[in-house]
Amino acid sequence: MKITVVGAGNVGATCADVLAYREVANEIVLVDIKEGFAEGKALDIWQKAPINLYDSRTIGSTNDYSKSANSDVVVITSGLPRKPGMTRDDLISTNAGIVKSVTENVIKHSPNAIVIVVSNPLDVMTYQAHLVSQLPRTRVMGMAGILDTARYRAFLAEALNVSPKDIQAMILGGHGDTMVPLPRYTTVGGIPVSELIAQDKLNAIIERTKVGGGELVKLMGTSAWYAPGSAAAQMVEAIVKDQRRVLPVCIQLDGEYGIKDCYLGVPVVLGKNGVERVIELDLNAQEKELLETSRKHVKEVMDVLDKLPK
Repeated sequence: MKITVVGAGNVGATCADVLAYREVANEIVLVDIKEGFAEGKALDIWQKAPINLYDSRTIGSTNDYSKSANSDVVVITSGLPRKPGMTRDDLISTNAGIVKSVTENVIKHSPNAIVIVVSNPLDVMTYQAHLVSQLPRTRVMGMAGILDTARYRAFLAEALNVSPKDIQAMILGGHGDTMVPLPRYTTVGGIPVSELIAQDKLNAIIERTKVGGGELVKLMGTSAWYAPGSAAAQMVEAIVKDQRRVLPVCIQLDGEYGIKDCYLGVPVVLGKNGVERVIELDLNAQEKELLETSRKHVKEVMDVLDKLPK
């Protein structure tokens, strides 16, 4: 089994490290455009194998995608963060070009791979990878819902002073301020969260979750990497091991939730074929309204991509 992670920055390197530590694949390839960067990260991860006792071999490559050939799953983390003075359209244009190039190289060498996109803006970069790869929608997906849900669960665990292991939750929609947390589907050890926490405190946690990424940027001056990298690794593991995990991922909707041709986070069953099944929840009127708001926001960003020079 072979996994490739494109982009050896903080998120990509964390993803590769988690995959190696958990022995998800025999071979994990890191690819980056910066000379020696991926090779160094891969070597560092490999040198701790005798300490942490794992066998997964990590290999680095500077822009040589031939080393990624015949990968079963490819994770794309490449892209630039938004910089001061840069508009959203500028960011989309820059990262769309990067994701296009990366996807073309990935598909050239691994035409049967399942592709997981982590690059931002997440929803529209998943759209870009899908357009370029021409793969079925079940084999091109974005990582966002797992990260957003993890933040929500972590905040709840802290507020309730319980183990995060016992908290189950689901978040729908786009990756950002318009995400749709679902308190009705949030439980703690099977107990509805509404029975354990006051509504105002729950609302505050939901609002904090929506700006979870921004909170970290303010604290560190850069975006997060431990949780995003681990979230992407969880998706890879579910696919490689055919675990059939129920996880929220970004996928092109084809009529589910009454939405077509828009890339949104929804619960799916993840297994060896990628998205084995999209799970359609019975949303109430308020939840549907919030999801529609999220859809409109994502579609606006998709339209920006569509209007870029080809």
